[in-house]
Order: sequence, then C-alpha cells, then structure tokens
Amino acid sequence: MFTKLNISEFNEIFSIMEKSFPLDEYRPYNEQKALFDNEYYCVYGEKENKKVKGFIAVWDFQGFLYVEHFAVNPEFRNQGTGAEILKKLTDLHNKPACLEVEPPTDDMAKRRIGFYERNGFFFNEFHYIQPPISSGKNPVPLRIMSSGKKLTEKEFLNIKHTLYNKVYKCNENDF
Repeated sequence: MFTKLNISEFNEIFSIMEKSFPLDEYRPYNEQKALFDNEYYCVYGEKENKKVKGFIAVWDFQGFLYVEHFAVNPEFRNQGTGAEILKKLTDLHNKPACLEVEPPTDDMAKRRIGFYERNGFFFNEFHYIQPPISSGKNPVPLRIMSSGKKLTEKEFLNIKHTLYNKVYKCNENDF
C-alpha cells in the first residue's frame, strides 16, 4: 500500500537509505530525521505487511517536486516496486518532478538513468553539482532528470536556485 510515512517509520527508512546511497548523498541520522518537521518535505512509501518495501522522499515546491531520495528495500528489488512507487507519486501530485542522478560514466549509473527514462523522466545535460548535504560531506557532480520533458535552461536554473536555497541552504555561486 502506497502511503505517506511518518517519523515512527524513520529507522526503517534510514536503514534502507544507508544501504542504498553513498555517504555523501544523505545526512547523518538526526539531521535526516529532523526533515520531518520541514513544511516542504515528506516521505511516501510502499508497504507490505507493515514492512517498508521502498520509499520516496520529496520536497513539494510550488511548480515542481524534488525527489531527494528514492530507494527500494534490497529484499524487494527487481520486482517492479520502484516503477510502482514512481507512478503512484506522479499520480498523486499533478506537477512535474525532478531528481538527481550520477552522470552516465559507469554501468550502474547508466542502468539507473535507463530506469528513470523508462518511467517518464528525461536526462538533462546541464552542469550541476549537489552541494554538501551536511557539514563534513562533499559536493557531488550529478545531473538533473525531469519528468514529462527535458528542461529549458530557464527551468533548470529555477530548479537549481530553489534546491540550493531551500534544500541545501547555500549560495549557488559557490558551486
């Protein structure tokens, strides 16, 4: 069942996050948990027998959704769970979505990009650096994918500005 997850399910969400992302791409436990108090942030998940099969953490901004983290519990990978979660999210929100991906420099990154393309996202070539997500973390060179269509440069710059200011709380000229 696709549902909005709450802070009582955070430990399970964080455990999946730790198994799914490099250290520089998620916050420390307490910082990640504190996002549940942010007005723009929420986490949806697909559950089965009270177990989180996968989750998608989004920032709901005016005009677009930003998918910050999206991961499937390793026990449920390669079963269509990820595609199901993406479809349910886009059905629930009537606005375009964007997300960050690694550039297509290795097979895993290419597979991930292909997954998103099969699910209605477009790879945008604009230069983008994910600022450090937390103190002590490193910036990460990524690309933005967008649902529905490729972004114009103006749309990309608006998204970048919003992410740098509201998510990463940094000056976009620093990157």
